[in-house]
Amino acid sequence: MFSAVLSRSAAPTRPSALAASLTFGWRAVLKIKHVPEQLFDVTAFPIIMTLMFTYLFGGALAGSTGEYLQFFLPGIMVTSVVMITMYTGVGLNTDIEKGVFDRFRTLPVWRPAALVGMIFGDVLRYILAATTIMVVGLILGFRPGGGVPGVLGGIGLLVIFSFAFSWIWTMFGLLLRSEKSVMGVSMLVLFPLTFLSNVFVEPSTMPGWLQAFVKVNPITHLVSAIRSIMAGDPDMPEIMWTLLASAALVLVFGAVTMRLYNRK
Repeated sequence: MFSAVLSRSAAPTRPSALAASLTFGWRAVLKIKHVPEQLFDVTAFPIIMTLMFTYLFGGALAGSTGEYLQFFLPGIMVTSVVMITMYTGVGLNTDIEKGVFDRFRTLPVWRPAALVGMIFGDVLRYILAATTIMVVGLILGFRPGGGVPGVLGGIGLLVIFSFAFSWIWTMFGLLLRSEKSVMGVSMLVLFPLTFLSNVFVEPSTMPGWLQAFVKVNPITHLVSAIRSIMAGDPDMPEIMWTLLASAALVLVFGAVTMRLYNRK
């Protein structure tokens, strides 16, 4: 009897939701360590995009590559980071198909911890991609008027939005049957959002019907907010719009994802 009581008192306590989520986040980081090819999308791809658009279109669109870079860099940083959010859904779908999440369900932890932790791990990818683009931009001649605080504030806002935006792809990762389907749907959504925005040119040069879409595009608001922060003249309405949109994305798509995950 004494041994039974002793064994019950020595049983490990159940980890908190935060501790479990951080543990699964560390798993996502370890996956990058063991498969370093995953870093291609957050290093080489952003560098190629920055160099290609700056030197291919900069002179034609702004008269000089240096002047275009001042306008373009915050936008291409947003484009590159938002584009890689789709890999959250792709990775989730792959783990589900391999049966990994079936094993996670049997663990005595907060059930959504695997999902939340996976997104926490992807935040590191977002920060790495944004930092890579900023370093390349500084080398090429980008000079943010807001200095270091402006750069950190812009990257912080981008990471918040990307974290919220990635919940859309977790939903698709649960709904669709293959990682190729997830990637296809993601591209179908991401390309219009990122290219039909104010990333590359001012919307004032676009046809009226296209301007109407660009003005309601969440990427346009995000880019405007980050540009203003990095320039040292924060546009509070755009910043608040982005934060509210991020909260709405988490509330809506986070809730749908959790419901799908618990019923799957």
